[in-house]
Amino acid sequence: MFPKDGRTTLTVDDIPKKWYNIAADIGSPEILNPATMKPVTAADLAPVFCKTSVEQELDTTHRFIDIPDQVREAYAQFGRVTPLQRAYHLEQYLKTPAKIYFKREDVSPTGSHKLNSSIAQAYYNKRDGTEHLTTETGAGQWGSALSLSCNYFDLDVIIFMVKVSFDQKPFRRSIMETYGGTVYPSPSPITEYGKSVLAKDPSYGGTLGTAITEAVEMAVKDQTGKTKYSLGSVANHVCLHQTVIGQELIAQLEAIDVVPDHMVGCIGGGSNFAGFAFPMIEKKLKGKTDTNFLAVEPSEVPSLTKGEYRYDFGDSGEITPLFKMYTLGHDFTPNAVHAGGLRYHGMNPLVSELYDKKIINAVSYNEDQIFQAAVTFARTEGIIPAPESSHAIRGAIELALEAKKKNEEQTIVFNLSGHGLLDMVGYANYLKKSKHPVIEV
Repeated sequence: MFPKDGRTTLTVDDIPKKWYNIAADIGSPEILNPATMKPVTAADLAPVFCKTSVEQELDTTHRFIDIPDQVREAYAQFGRVTPLQRAYHLEQYLKTPAKIYFKREDVSPTGSHKLNSSIAQAYYNKRDGTEHLTTETGAGQWGSALSLSCNYFDLDVIIFMVKVSFDQKPFRRSIMETYGGTVYPSPSPITEYGKSVLAKDPSYGGTLGTAITEAVEMAVKDQTGKTKYSLGSVANHVCLHQTVIGQELIAQLEAIDVVPDHMVGCIGGGSNFAGFAFPMIEKKLKGKTDTNFLAVEPSEVPSLTKGEYRYDFGDSGEITPLFKMYTLGHDFTPNAVHAGGLRYHGMNPLVSELYDKKIINAVSYNEDQIFQAAVTFARTEGIIPAPESSHAIRGAIELALEAKKKNEEQTIVFNLSGHGLLDMVGYANYLKKSKHPVIEV
């Protein structure tokens, strides 16, 4: 008989009423205007983002920011509060004394955590007078979430999907179109930057940096001001919106009297890890917990573990402001890994600051290692995780095996940020070539 802490959840009444803004506690590196090399102003960002997004991006004063009732209502309709679940069968398979829990962001209608910010951004854009949004998407989770949110708040949306993923994941494109989004492979022939990239290499598979340039270009060219750009990760205001995850998690852990020794999240641009970890990091900054925080990234895109901490453009076309972040360079083109949501050259400035101050740690694993973890998790817990989330699973498994070696009772919590039911081509390719599809213990 399993103990009673196998699955915990809260009710819709427990959806957080405020987002946590960690910039008020640790500060945030200034964003620079590349033309002047001076800190950006609200006026600099106004052609790109709606008024409220700009305010939140630049806010380093307010520790907590109210979540509008309309946003909380949408959160409730689309699956918040998400469950916290214990991975008993994985623990038994690993024969570890560690307890492993996971927060289930995979249960949202679009299959990932991305709705937490897309709902907020769509709401604010509608309220601030925007009629059309443009955006980028890697594997399609963000594009799916923003398509649903724009339909909910009656906005049009154009999505530039990285061509590698556009080809790998046609059903994600279908989801976006079902919700009303218009999707183009990036690089595309409908923007000047896209045309220039295709002219140099018609077969170029694209990057998130390229897709961002196309989306921003389309937004700023609308002189009416009715078109704005919406970002799925990296930016501070996106990380802010995701903190509903970590706040719910703290309440769920307290309800079962659990304090995590380790919290593990996958990381690409940083929003999923930030939303999961920032609220608990606040407790650590106040000396209320000793929890360790581990960010797990692809070894094919090692921005934290091998990148440089410096100012860089957020896009490949050099039209965004300069962000101080761990970066591989805005012209970096990663391999076509299936974890398309993690194929970004840089890292959120707040996450970068925490890593530079050694408040969080980071490791990287290659694609075979993360699919091995994914299959292990699927065969023990019955859930097929997204390739992105499988990085966190690999990190959690390695910590559990380390606890086994030391014969230490440890509590490990990871964020299952998305399901992998639309990533089966990647699974099929892995299973076809792998002689050892699961982690052997």
